[in-house]
Formats: sequence, structure tokens, C-alpha cells
Amino acid sequence: MRVLSVTHGPSVPGGVFDEVVEAAGHELERWVVPVGGAPQPPARYGAVMVFGGSTHPDQDEQFDWLAREEAFLQEALAEDVPVIGVCLGAQMLARAAGAWVGPVSTPEIGWFEVDLTPAGRADPVLGVLPPRTRAFQWHSYTFGIPDGGVELASSEACTQAFRLGERAWGIQFHAEVTLEMVRTWTVEETDELPAPTDVFLAETEERIAAWNEQGRKLCGAFLEHAIS
Repeated sequence: MRVLSVTHGPSVPGGVFDEVVEAAGHELERWVVPVGGAPQPPARYGAVMVFGGSTHPDQDEQFDWLAREEAFLQEALAEDVPVIGVCLGAQMLARAAGAWVGPVSTPEIGWFEVDLTPAGRADPVLGVLPPRTRAFQWHSYTFGIPDGGVELASSEACTQAFRLGERAWGIQFHAEVTLEMVRTWTVEETDELPAPTDVFLAETEERIAAWNEQGRKLCGAFLEHAIS
């Protein structure tokens, strides 16, 4: 299966999701949207994964590539291509489906409890996670649930996951993140940290191995569903 990994810069790659795709023997193609260029039409891919970034989903005046990404995702949804969006990717997927996107009342940066809804526990992708898990987050924006979508997970601050139809998922938490990625983000976005860098990284170093296992399971479930 050909899988497209959509990213928004060098410090926000697909992390363990890309690793799972390659380990399973799928063909992985990458599209770094701000760099330019264009991928194949969405229907040429067996699955599409869209990841995070420091850009917000409503900053079209500064970043004209947001409209190109939205159009690509709208076509993917219309063609019923399996899609999963993470953080900014989830926000862009919600935007492409006509849902509201905007600032969250309380930004979440670090490790926060996420609870699956009953629909989430029954979902073929999100359902591989524990009913409650402490998830890694780094966001100050959120999304509404698209018309016809279902909420799959939430935190105290906002909706954390939705499914639209049977082939599209958005997750706010960073299930793909690696320790190396977090270390890079703490350098790039030091002012956003809710705690001293050493404290923030110490908790991440303690939790990241178990979290990466959950991320691999989640990606594996998405790919399995895409193939079926």
C-alpha cells in the first residue's frame, strides 16, 4: 500500500507512525506542504497521514499553503481515502470538513489525561487505546466535530478525537511523537513550556516508551482498517 505522510517542517515528522508504515512494508511517500510541490491525487494512496506544526489552521494570510492542504484533504474525504490527522493535521481535517477551528480556552502542553467516549472505546482505531490514558499534547488550538462526525475522546480542555464517516480520524494528542522530537520542540518553543525544560523532559523521558507503544498500536490499527 502507498501511504502519504503530510508534514509541515523538519521538526514535525511522522515519528513512530512513519516507522510503523515502513516496518509493515508499505511504500511511504512524504509531502512537506510549506516547501511546495504536490503529491499524487488522494485516490492514488491507500492511506494519508497528516501531522502537526507550529502554524495555526486559520493563518491563511501568513501561510498560503493552508488552502492547498485543505483542498487536498477535501478531495481525500470526497474520495473516501483513509485519513488520520494529528494535532494541526486533525485541525486541518476538521476545517476541510467544514467544522470550526480556533483557539482552545486552555492550551495543553505536556502530559494530560484523555478519556475515550463510548464511541471511542468501540472504534476500530481509537479503541486500541486504554479507556483513559495520559497523552502527550502540544497545542493552543482545537476543532469542532464536523457535521456527521462522532466524538471519540476528550480531555478537560477540549475534544481530543473524532471520526468522520468510516475512514477519517482526527486526534489532537501527539500519538506519533518521539523523544527526539520533544527535545527539539523544547528548544524551538521554550517560551511555551509550562515547567522548566529539565522537569518537562524528565517526565517525558519517563513516559515516552510506553506512549510510543500506544502510538504504534494506534497507527497499526489505522493501517489495518485502511487495507480492509
